[in-house]
Amino acid sequence: MTSFKSLYHQLVHAALEDQLEERLNGGLFDPYDDHQLDCLLHPEKHPVVWRVGPCTCSSQEQKECAGSCPFDAIEPNHADGIHIDAAQCLGCAQCVQNCKAEKLTASRDIIPALKAVRSSKTLVYALVAPAFLGQFGPDITPGKLRNALKAVGFDGMLEVALFADILTLKEALEFDANIHNESDYQLTSCCCPMWIAMIRKVYRQLVPHVPASVSPMVACGRTVKHLHPDAVTVFIGPCMAKKAEAREKDLAGAVDYVLTFQEMQDIFDALDIDPTQMQESDRDHSSRLGRIYARAGGVSEAVQSTVERLNPHRDIAVRTQRADGVPACKAMLSDVLSGKVEANFYEGMGCVGGCVGGPKALLPTAEGAQNIDQYGDRATYPTPIDNPYVIELLSRLGFDHVEQLLQDSEIFSRYF
Repeated sequence: MTSFKSLYHQLVHAALEDQLEERLNGGLFDPYDDHQLDCLLHPEKHPVVWRVGPCTCSSQEQKECAGSCPFDAIEPNHADGIHIDAAQCLGCAQCVQNCKAEKLTASRDIIPALKAVRSSKTLVYALVAPAFLGQFGPDITPGKLRNALKAVGFDGMLEVALFADILTLKEALEFDANIHNESDYQLTSCCCPMWIAMIRKVYRQLVPHVPASVSPMVACGRTVKHLHPDAVTVFIGPCMAKKAEAREKDLAGAVDYVLTFQEMQDIFDALDIDPTQMQESDRDHSSRLGRIYARAGGVSEAVQSTVERLNPHRDIAVRTQRADGVPACKAMLSDVLSGKVEANFYEGMGCVGGCVGGPKALLPTAEGAQNIDQYGDRATYPTPIDNPYVIELLSRLGFDHVEQLLQDSEIFSRYF
């Protein structure tokens, strides 16, 4: 029986050569496990963490495995070993990293995404997370990455940082409109699905303090679908939890597939594409504040700066507190729930270091954060308010003025 890794690479190459159906129907793959094949061909039918073999751990080891999950999604001692509750799993990848038997792996959307990309039937857009800088090689630019993705078969690329700009502006407007007393506070960041799910599932009493905002990924996907209803959207980032977010009932349909940086690198390797060698076609669409969303503290800094830009004479200034990593986020939320409110703007990021510390990032967290800061410093526009592309895009979406972001919107709002 072929290994999961071998089957995965065989399928990737077949999909890139447009021979997937022919080879499947002709029985041209090495002997494979039916469950593994179904996971790779139909990832939407399975949880975001896959079993790729029987659990061989002892009862005690299974209990340790279950205890390592910060969201209690693992139940030990089932007939087939551990059981992962798809409804509780948020895609933090702790179980994958801690599995001693290496029988767990992250969901992979790569095969259906490649089939969509290689098809000429519709437009396919890559939505690239702000954490991309340096992930696919040194000195990578949006322009070089855009051309590399076009070489794969994508019709276009959008930087999700532009939509981080829009959500920053929305949350800054929310803060300015709603925080008037020393006891008021707002919880963010909408960009991290683990943080939002943590509040919704574990700290439900705090939900009224969360602005009704979608994540930049979802905002980007919904915008593409609004402007091009038949388009296919593929998010590319360092995060497994984004796979779970894209499937949530109230968000489903905005993003068709989620690829990790590792999956995208596998495609580049299979096609022998080096993004650093691509021609430049740079377009400066995002502000500094949208770009720094990818590292811990970036959202707090972005919203604080934007509030100060919107209303420099506020009586109550923005006082931020942040946490990164699930344990630190839980500790901060528990303090807030117990009445220890020391700030009026709270940022949480599920991964240590923020998105650049995601489980499928290709760079060390510190290096990724440094790249993000440098990329932010090169931005033409310091804040979303200074960014003409924000105003232009909002206008195309029917917003006559930015204050309309405070109203319910089928693109930027989420109803918890």
